[in-house]
Amino acid sequence: MWPRKIAYAGVLLLAAAPMLLGCAAEPEADAESASPSAPAAPGSSSSAPTSPSPQTSLEVPSVPPAEDRGIVEGGDMSWPQCPKGMGIKERRTLGLPMPLDSAEFVIIGLSNGPAFRPNPCLASQAEWAKERKLMTSAYAIVSFPEKKDIRERGGEGPGDPSTRTGQLTNVGYQQARWNLDQMKRAGLESPSVWIDVEPVKVWEWSNNIEQNQAVVKGAVQGYRDAGKRVGVYSISGLWTPIVGDLQLQLPEWRPAGETSREAALERCDGEWMFQGGAAVIVQWLEDDRDRNVTCPGESVQLPLWFHQP
Repeated sequence: MWPRKIAYAGVLLLAAAPMLLGCAAEPEADAESASPSAPAAPGSSSSAPTSPSPQTSLEVPSVPPAEDRGIVEGGDMSWPQCPKGMGIKERRTLGLPMPLDSAEFVIIGLSNGPAFRPNPCLASQAEWAKERKLMTSAYAIVSFPEKKDIRERGGEGPGDPSTRTGQLTNVGYQQARWNLDQMKRAGLESPSVWIDVEPVKVWEWSNNIEQNQAVVKGAVQGYRDAGKRVGVYSISGLWTPIVGDLQLQLPEWRPAGETSREAALERCDGEWMFQGGAAVIVQWLEDDRDRNVTCPGESVQLPLWFHQP
């Protein structure tokens, strides 16, 4: 996630998700463009990983609740924390600081911004967290597919490939399966994935709410069919323009922008709900770091969302 401020609905908000820097030699912004995508980083796969049939969904395992530890501090990181100059040309890495020593959990981004572009130092970040015995979870951007992704990946998944909506559902599903493959290769362990839904510069969402919803729903099903819990990272000002009033009723991870811990904790309140789920974690930016804390009473859910070292 990276420190870019945006104004939305009259509020100055930090886009504290791996949103998107300006680029050199940008590809077509239109999702229907036939322009080729940026090359993936070394070690990435150009095809979707083999996945079980959508009809053979795995049951998400239950975990006994933990003791309430009050507010627990953590952090998140992804491609912006990689050493400078790595990654795809539209998302060069920034060398931002890693989470503080006081963090007890970390949520690690799986992509270099949009879908099908891997976080270039995912494996080293997973190892960094493991060495420090941090609880680990994962997040991934959901993005509207390019024309070539619809052509290459729209035929396999839970959607009807003879329809536009079905193809988009399938590409969302394949985004999830591709991310899980990257996570496995990197050795990152997590019982969950947080889907990050927000505007994606260069890889813009469409103007069709129903089609955008299909991509998001497909991604959710892809993670669930792999036995992962799913939460959502966004806020109403970012969520609603993309997917309208879609109510997934999933747990929420809410950003507060460049502010304070106290202000971030205010986002735990129900008035900040954007898709029908209660807040588990809130985030704020301080000194170029994405900092996070659990909402009051939610530390009991840490084993549900984080791999325990």
